[in-house]
Parts: sequence; C-alpha cells; structure tokens
Amino acid sequence: MRAIWSGSIAFGLVNVPVKLYSATESHDVDMHQVHDKDGGRIRYQRRCEECGEIVEYSEIEKAYDDGDHRVIITKDDIEALPAEDDDDIEVLQFVPSDQIDSIMLEKSYFLEPTSKTPKAYLLLRQTLEDTERTAIVKITLRTRTRLAILRTCGKMLMIQTLRWADEIRDVDFNGVNSKAKIGKKELDMAATLVESYSQDFESEEFQDDYQVELRKLIDAKIEAGEALDLEETFPDEEEDEDTGGEVVDLMEALRQSVNTSREAKKSGSKKSSSTRTDTKKKSGSKRSTSKKKAS
Repeated sequence: MRAIWSGSIAFGLVNVPVKLYSATESHDVDMHQVHDKDGGRIRYQRRCEECGEIVEYSEIEKAYDDGDHRVIITKDDIEALPAEDDDDIEVLQFVPSDQIDSIMLEKSYFLEPTSKTPKAYLLLRQTLEDTERTAIVKITLRTRTRLAILRTCGKMLMIQTLRWADEIRDVDFNGVNSKAKIGKKELDMAATLVESYSQDFESEEFQDDYQVELRKLIDAKIEAGEALDLEETFPDEEEDEDTGGEVVDLMEALRQSVNTSREAKKSGSKKSSSTRTDTKKKSGSKRSTSKKKAS
C-alpha cells in the first residue's frame, strides 16, 4: 500500500507526523471499450474544436466560461494560490462526534504514525476516544484544500473528507410536509416489523451480486467463447407467487410483512438447528471411531 501524502497533524504546539493512505479500493471488474466488429481497442484523441489539431496533454489548460467571457487558468496560476500549499493537517476545533451528519462524508484515509516514538499519535487517539470528540481539520490533497474530520477507527486515526456546506442541496418535498394521521396500531405494527428485521450489522455478510455475476459471465465466456448459452448460464429465477399483488391497505401490508419475516426466521432457525444436529452426529461418529481405533 502506497502513501499518497505525508505531513503532520498540528493542534496547538503539538505536531504528530503521519502518512496518509487511501482506506478503500474498488472491487469492480476492469473493462475497456472495443470495436464490436474486430475487437480492436478504442482510443480517444484530444482534438481542438477551433483548429482541428490533435493536442498533446502537455498543451492542455483549464478554462472558466460564463457564457460571455472565457478565462484560461494555467497550471502556474493554480500553483500560485496561497491556500493550496500546506503539509499540515490543521486542527480547527473538536466537536461532539454525533454532530457529524453522514451526508457530508466523502473519501476515507488511514493515518500511519511516522515518528520513532508514536506517543503523540497514541495520545491523540486515546483522547478522542475518551472525550467522544471528532476533530474538524483542513488538509491539502492534490493541490486542493479540503475540510475533513479526524477520528478514531479501531487502533488507528482516520481522515474523512467532508463536503462543504454549500454543496449539500436544500430540498423541500411536498410529501414530507404531509399531516397524514398515523395511528398507534400502525406505529406498533411498524415497530414490530423493524424489530423482526433487527440484528447487528456485519458487512462481510453482504456481497456485490452484480460483480459476482459479471465475473461468472467473464469466466464462462473465456471457457465457451461466443457459443455461450446465456439462458443456461443465468437461468430465470422463479418468483414467489405471494409477493406479486399490490397491497393498498397500509395496516394489511405491515401485517403481511411481519408474518413473512417471522416465517423466514423460523425457516432459518430450523435449517441452522438441523445443521448443528448433523454436525454433532458427525463429530460423535468421529469420536466413537477414534475410540474403537484406540481400543
């Protein structure tokens, strides 16, 4: 794993040397565009619409166009901006952790201590845990100053960049202002439904089905080529007949949902119970076999 930034966390007179690493990576299958007739790779050229010439990347600049004026912003212009050159993660304030709305969160990064004695890093981590606070910081990444939070993540410190306040859309949908009366029975039934689905979140239990099926398709095409039978590889799944109809009455919909959830839980518990029984039988037979051998 390669560090993408190095510097220090600065708060007060304390400096904590760190390196920054991307905390996530895409698991998507990499694909590229080809010509459907012969499979040749598609290449795009940067062509100037004024003179028609193919332009080298080194000759490309950025511009702002408001309809009446076009202003070219060069790389030298960007580098001259005073706010874009800083090797410190500047701590601005410490706030209660529950005040950070998840809608503001963007990309996540791990912080590695680089000092020979990481005591300051460990002290900051422990202090954030004990006080249940999160640091609001500024950091410059790839020539852009970003607002971010500095928080604990297990044994590590983590940076998560934030969207600025004016990047969050202000919306007001008519439906959310409805004064429809919600009865106690509906609330109780809805709470029962929520409870029937409630469990601890384990991210490993979920998978990206699209990527799994895409990889299955790629492997099948590698083996069978154009002779691949898609219907055989991906047969249509039978739909449950009980889930087809539209339920207009909210209370009835809740009641049916609760019953379905309970039946699914019972079915799951029976399967797990039978699995445990089979396991016990197998382990028991193994023990008896080993005893016979010993005798």
